[in-house]
Amino acid sequence: MGQTSSSPTTSNTDIHQTKPQVAGRCPVDHTTMKKAVDDTPAKCPVQHDVDPRNQMPTLQQHPISMNQAASLSTERVSSTIPRDDSSTWDYPSPQQFYNALVRKGWETPEEHIESMVDIHNFLNEKAWEEVVKWERRVDGATGLQLSRFKGRPGDISPKARMFMFAGRLFPSRFSSEPPFDRHDWIVKRAKTGEEVRYVIDYYSLPDEPNGTPVFSLDVRPALDSFSSIKERISVAAEEGWANFHQNQGSSSQTSS
Repeated sequence: MGQTSSSPTTSNTDIHQTKPQVAGRCPVDHTTMKKAVDDTPAKCPVQHDVDPRNQMPTLQQHPISMNQAASLSTERVSSTIPRDDSSTWDYPSPQQFYNALVRKGWETPEEHIESMVDIHNFLNEKAWEEVVKWERRVDGATGLQLSRFKGRPGDISPKARMFMFAGRLFPSRFSSEPPFDRHDWIVKRAKTGEEVRYVIDYYSLPDEPNGTPVFSLDVRPALDSFSSIKERISVAAEEGWANFHQNQGSSSQTSS
């Protein structure tokens, strides 16, 4: 838990995919997308401009740019993230994703959209896996639901600011680069009905030698309650102790 990293074939949260065309930025427009009429609104764990009454995005399924030369799929993929007792959240279709980029002014070649959608969806699936890991420590995570969500790309979390400051002091150990995006997710525990806020910071890491981009997610419960504070301290202590033992073992092997 905490800040983790991996590829799509492992259980951590760095993302190795086709390189997006906008380096260092989340490929989803979280700030300028307008409400559009659609028979079946897309439902994505990332906020794209939502109706404040129900937190549902409404994204257009038809082309909005005269420059779009190729047709894109309007099929939406269901996530594994529970929305309520009987359904899960749905991700935007490639056409909706392309429309979001157009509104932001990012004219992206249509042939790259499918890969960018895959990255977007994979990031959110991994974020949910990290949430579930935290919740298993407290409530067992059975029946856990994502009630609502909010994109906060302009708000740097206190933890991210701390890492940025540490990066200036110890550049060899920490990065001073800010996260390229932040989301707040509100999850509902089935047993108690309690709602818990999670903060997710999205980071770009150095590309692999072959040019494949790498992303990292820092997922943790917000310090809104005593129980969340206690869990954060417990996990930090456990990870610190595990790292200490690992370093001790490495030192012993080196000396022998």
